[in-house]
Amino acid sequence: MNISRKKINYSITKRLRTYLHDYDRETRLPVTYADLQHFTGAFPRLDRNGHDTLWQTVYYEPSSLRELSAGLSEVYALLKTDGDLSFSEHLIADRVDYCRFGNSNPFRVRIVNQFNDNYDYFYVKRADASRVYGLELEHVLSPNRINYLVCGDSLIEEHIAGIPGDDFIRHHLNRPHLNQVRIAKEFVKFNERCFARLLGDMRAYNYVIDVTPDFEDEQYRVRAIDFDQQSYEGRKTMYLPQFFKDNLPIVQMCGELLSPESVRQYQTEERALMGRRVRAARYRLKDLIDCMRADEISTSEKIEELKGELNRHHHTEHFNRCRTMGDVVRLNLRLMLLGRARPH
Repeated sequence: MNISRKKINYSITKRLRTYLHDYDRETRLPVTYADLQHFTGAFPRLDRNGHDTLWQTVYYEPSSLRELSAGLSEVYALLKTDGDLSFSEHLIADRVDYCRFGNSNPFRVRIVNQFNDNYDYFYVKRADASRVYGLELEHVLSPNRINYLVCGDSLIEEHIAGIPGDDFIRHHLNRPHLNQVRIAKEFVKFNERCFARLLGDMRAYNYVIDVTPDFEDEQYRVRAIDFDQQSYEGRKTMYLPQFFKDNLPIVQMCGELLSPESVRQYQTEERALMGRRVRAARYRLKDLIDCMRADEISTSEKIEELKGELNRHHHTEHFNRCRTMGDVVRLNLRLMLLGRARPH
């Protein structure tokens, strides 16, 4: 499956920035992405088994580090406590990691509570319109609330906890206690959400499995953690996690454990839930889609390719009237949530 190796970055337009301001996503930050780029050195970050994580821990001049640590603690307070800085006095940014892999080249900041040594993470990335649309659609249409802030060309995202999908497939999928039917069900529902809102590139390392102990068993939820490929690619299969090679073990498990009737049931359940979320946030979603329809977030070639594939999928010619990728997303959501969508 060919994914664009380097996605085009699209700047946040004035109209989208107005939307972000209206819905409390935009703020002023004491530390930006550009500030974090002035590190003086780095060394590889290894996991517990000594394997390269593709992250590098960066370090700064001592004078810069003091200012950055205080500023990053304030950023965390803005993200978590709506700017109540009374809690930031006992917080310290004790580590900053940088990743050269992927489109966003993020910084990962570890914040430590000096009273009890508890720690949390957040990410500082380049603000990109595709990423912002992806975060907003996840917030509105999925069962997950997303916490993020934008300032100029900087994007702050909270950490989404869970077991990375690739780690889960390698180390957890075949454990005896695992409720495989529930995992299969959640993957089907995740697959449906991604296709309805056209979130692409859900390879195993771009989502996590959130495991919640229940009174008799465990509950699972598959959560996207990377939103760079929101409505960008031209091929329909890019928006269906079932077609990515590294998801094959879960896809095979779904085929073995779920009947076609069960798959259709779970798809219908997820579309019904998304429909309720649309009705609950219809004004916000309309404002977002209106921004998206007026925005440039993909190439004309990819838009035409996707229009053709979705026409064939839905047995319609209505996508021919779409001019932008936002138009395509709007129509696909309408057909998936209000019409009778075909199985994938």
